[in-house]
Amino acid sequence: GNDHIYIGGTVHILPASEFPLPKEFAIAYKKSDSIVLETKLPDATDTDFQVKMMQKMAYGNGKTISDFLSVSTQQQLSSYIASLGADLMMFERFKPGFLVTMLAMLEAQRAQLSGEGVDIFYSKKAVQDKKNIEYFETADFQMNMIAEMGQGNEDKFIQSNLEQMNDFKTMFIGLLKAWREGDTRQLNKLAIEPMKEDPKTLKALLTDRNQNWIKDIDKMFTDNDREFVLVGVANCVGRNCLLYPSDAA
Repeated sequence: GNDHIYIGGTVHILPASEFPLPKEFAIAYKKSDSIVLETKLPDATDTDFQVKMMQKMAYGNGKTISDFLSVSTQQQLSSYIASLGADLMMFERFKPGFLVTMLAMLEAQRAQLSGEGVDIFYSKKAVQDKKNIEYFETADFQMNMIAEMGQGNEDKFIQSNLEQMNDFKTMFIGLLKAWREGDTRQLNKLAIEPMKEDPKTLKALLTDRNQNWIKDIDKMFTDNDREFVLVGVANCVGRNCLLYPSDAA
């Protein structure tokens, strides 16, 4: 009918130089009654959550990531972590999904590209402006998703991600440029195409979640609020994405 919502693709790590955000974000936010985020970000002072997360993301029974890697991949991982000024022993108890997430954060810091993303920016702004905030997923759901990434396929998962890390700065700068310009073809090339080597992760991280979110978005048209949905830009491009759920965008 006459109802509509806004959907914005976000970048979860954003350097300060990328602010202010594209004007379309400010327009959508101003015209919306509430915002919808992927999940509620835990408070940095929530020690119980931090302990729970570490328990979920780490191997038990004395196992380490090296137990699941070939000698060659283990050596590559060790060398790469050494290039970051760290030692494999600092990370070896982490499961592959969390390990790769940590390495990406370190790469962003090394490239001076780290900072609070779009989601955190609007989460804080909505609190300040007393706008309603809704969430698609729980923090537990996201923890489980990351903890399960790469399990059963550790060697290939680590190898594939190490290859992408080799050119992280160029890739990330290209992604930021494509994001600001709304270049869906380039975003698909940078964010989606590399994931096709790992169909299981692509399905869990993007396709399945998109299908769940579409059901929730449909329900938003039955209320009186106007929502501004903010989700990772990778969920908004490519085949079966949030904007084109049955098409190759």
